[in-house]
Amino acid sequence: MQFQGFPKEGLDFLSNIIMNNSKEYLDAHRVEYERFIVDVNKAYIEEMGEFLQILVPSIYAVPKVNKSLFRIYRDARFHKLDPIKEKIGIIFWQGETHRMQSSSFYMHYEPFEVMVATGVRAFKPPLLALYREYIRDDIKREELHNILVKLEDKGYQVVKPQYKRYPVGMDRDDSFSYLYLYGAMYSYHIYTPDESFHNREVLEKHFAIYQDSFELHQWVYELCSRQTSKKNHLL
Repeated sequence: MQFQGFPKEGLDFLSNIIMNNSKEYLDAHRVEYERFIVDVNKAYIEEMGEFLQILVPSIYAVPKVNKSLFRIYRDARFHKLDPIKEKIGIIFWQGETHRMQSSSFYMHYEPFEVMVATGVRAFKPPLLALYREYIRDDIKREELHNILVKLEDKGYQVVKPQYKRYPVGMDRDDSFSYLYLYGAMYSYHIYTPDESFHNREVLEKHFAIYQDSFELHQWVYELCSRQTSKKNHLL
């Protein structure tokens, strides 16, 4: 299947999920889900993956559910009343660590919003500790600060600091000490689905965003790749 844009029927399907969030509804509309969500998104992953190979030849673009295409089911243990996700998530990642703890190009969409992002959207404790250790290097800390400033100057949004307390032993007087307060590291752009979203223009639109944020991707990738290096060192 060649990707021709995200169909409006897919957004209609998600709107109906908002109003009828249940496994029974999804099962009754399985044909629509497969046609307007699964098949279309797999085609998008394949073609966007080819675009991204220009930036990252080793990018993982796996057109399968629970790989580059997120599952539509939430964790039933915590979502008994809303077991179905009301947005569709897609991820392309670089590296041998878990996709959610690897530097990635990400996007999700719901009926009234599209988010396109680069980086890692939440550090788990091991990566958070590694990040804080990594930015003790004056050069790495300043590099990251400059990258974030450039992205904001281009009009992109950057994740806000999550923590209020600084790590023990950190110099609060340092010009870039605010970086220690982050619990994630990514930039993003949000827009309302428009006509470009419903045709092939969306491929170039999203790729342009990923190009603009490629320097951040590289910085985060270098950080994340140290997870593998540390594991190998301990073996």
